[in-house]
Amino acid sequence: MEKLNIGIILGSTRQGRLSPQVGKWVKEICQQHKDANYEILDIADYNLPFFGTGTEKEEGIIAWKKKLSSMDGFIFIVQEYNHSLTGALKNALDSAYEEWNDKAAGIVSYGSTGGARAAEHLRGILGELSIATVRTHPTLSIFTDFTEFKVFKPADIHINYVTTMLSQILLWSKALKAVRKS
Repeated sequence: MEKLNIGIILGSTRQGRLSPQVGKWVKEICQQHKDANYEILDIADYNLPFFGTGTEKEEGIIAWKKKLSSMDGFIFIVQEYNHSLTGALKNALDSAYEEWNDKAAGIVSYGSTGGARAAEHLRGILGELSIATVRTHPTLSIFTDFTEFKVFKPADIHINYVTTMLSQILLWSKALKAVRKS
């Protein structure tokens, strides 16, 4: 059987962001599960114009949509800013539509309250894009899982949550891949 492709989306483009550290850690855990290929998708690499301001023929938009189309599921690394997700992530979500449809996703969030509010906002948006989100949601505290708010040092318990979330993503991604082929 063909392996699934799971994209780990870094949800921030800000200077000094922590999402690359969290994304790398999630990818390392995922790679222990050989049922899929895992790739970090950094929205900063795509130079996406603000939604509605371009022609949708910009290289970044075309490359973003092509990459999303090649994925069977996603893990969103979401940080909470001002009680919600970043504008950059919302823009990246809005920059595609059909490429998201009938795929599964999990959310790993972080912030002062574990990023829970950003994750809940994201769930509503993902539902509108026909992305099925899984139940297990690892939440990381900026106070206890980061040293001096800069270096990611997660508690070991989080590995169990990421592993459970990944199992759910793989199950749903496989099922939804069959749906997309029908």
